[in-house]
Amino acid sequence: MAIGIQLRGRNLYRLMQFICGTSFMMYGYDAGVLGGVLLHPAFLDAIGNPTGEWVIPWISSSYSLSACITCAIVATFAFKIGRRGTIILGNVAAVIGSIIQATANSVAQLTVGRVITGFAIGCISSAVPTYLGETGVEVGDRGPANAFNAIMLISGVPIAYWIDYGFTKSEAQYSWRVPIAFQCIFAIVAGTCMFFLPDTPRYYYARNLHAEGDEALARLNDAPIDSEKVQITKREILLAIEAEDEAKSSLHWKMFLTSGIIDRTPMKIIRRLCICFWLPMIREWMGSSLMAYYSSVILSRVGARASLVSLLSGILNICFAAGCVPLYFTIERVGRRSVLMYGAMAMSVLMLIFTVLQAVPPTQSIRWAGIGIIFVFLFVFGYAWQGCVWLYCSEIPPLEYRHIGGAFTGFGEWLMTFITVFAGPTGLTNVGWHFWLWVLSGNLVAIVFVFFLCPETGGKTLEQVDYLFSESGFVAGLKKSDKVEQGWSETKKAEDHVEIKD
Repeated sequence: MAIGIQLRGRNLYRLMQFICGTSFMMYGYDAGVLGGVLLHPAFLDAIGNPTGEWVIPWISSSYSLSACITCAIVATFAFKIGRRGTIILGNVAAVIGSIIQATANSVAQLTVGRVITGFAIGCISSAVPTYLGETGVEVGDRGPANAFNAIMLISGVPIAYWIDYGFTKSEAQYSWRVPIAFQCIFAIVAGTCMFFLPDTPRYYYARNLHAEGDEALARLNDAPIDSEKVQITKREILLAIEAEDEAKSSLHWKMFLTSGIIDRTPMKIIRRLCICFWLPMIREWMGSSLMAYYSSVILSRVGARASLVSLLSGILNICFAAGCVPLYFTIERVGRRSVLMYGAMAMSVLMLIFTVLQAVPPTQSIRWAGIGIIFVFLFVFGYAWQGCVWLYCSEIPPLEYRHIGGAFTGFGEWLMTFITVFAGPTGLTNVGWHFWLWVLSGNLVAIVFVFFLCPETGGKTLEQVDYLFSESGFVAGLKKSDKVEQGWSETKKAEDHVEIKD
């Protein structure tokens, strides 16, 4: 284990949050930076002014496709190198991919750079939420930490936009190469600092590295390893690992074909992993990537004047990031399930109104109403779904499958992002206002999915989340879940009291 800077307690966890947030800010920056230079004359000159209809969409979407495939591959090796190792690998790959992109003089070289950077983002998006969730000491740590991560992620998009906006006033080659190379700063800072941080205690215990797990747990709690608090947490983790080992025997790959609906495992492991895949996929279906990647195109089609499109796009991305801020202060009080479900309801209403406005004959008032709804929609989206999905999907997988859950989360996210980014322009051009019915349907599906399949995980330790899925009915009523949790906690307290007394 890396020794590094011997920070302890809250200071150590704050540093972890900052480093993970910096990695996610690079993720957001990289998602937005190319969009600002794709039609820049200097950029097109450098790659030979391609004329093929699918060249530009392919350059954009190759990044998402690479991230998608990477997330599937990450599931095979992430447990061996750890959450920390996966994040470091992602940041190293990001530096390499950024340099290749920034020095590109052909479509082929640019595509290679995008693919390598997509690999980097696949690693980071799979591991960071899990790392944050497993290093939190208090039950209420996970929500604010992942909300802060979402703020950093979405903030990367407007930063990229405004850097592009400033540099592309010039026609020189540096006007697009510098913005693309700039993301190396995020990766170098995050990767270097992460090298000096420990991995998560839960990862160490799952790998039978008990000495390293004890040290990490003691540092995070800022308490001696033999303290009551540290020992109780350790015991909970080891009991969860033992329970998961017993549940493995009933696993079968065929259960994945039914998305976990037929799941006879005692802890519903398959179903939980399938939720990790479908929840972020539904999020992209709801329209976030479409509006982030093609904000200028959408605003133009809604009716914004050409002279205002660039300015409105930049403000729109800032509004998206601002929506994530209230989540930091409210997620532990409101709860994950309520934020997701009621957010989806609000967005469904907004998208329905927006679709109707696009279907009726346009007037100046209708155009500005449509633009206003886009702003409100993205603000609500930032609050309700952007950070909460990462948080929820990092909480529900069992410990020894959490790296797979992170990989499934990234896979669902990037698969739907690839489809959206690649097919979005065609849909906006050829389908007209009917295209927004597809986005509306995603928001409606989100309501149903959360209502029936997503129990509340707030106020519980990661080990206690197992008990939400341990009954045959899958999602027990809240009162019943609370009784199970309360009984389990009282039993553990009694055991701890006896052991400590002995």
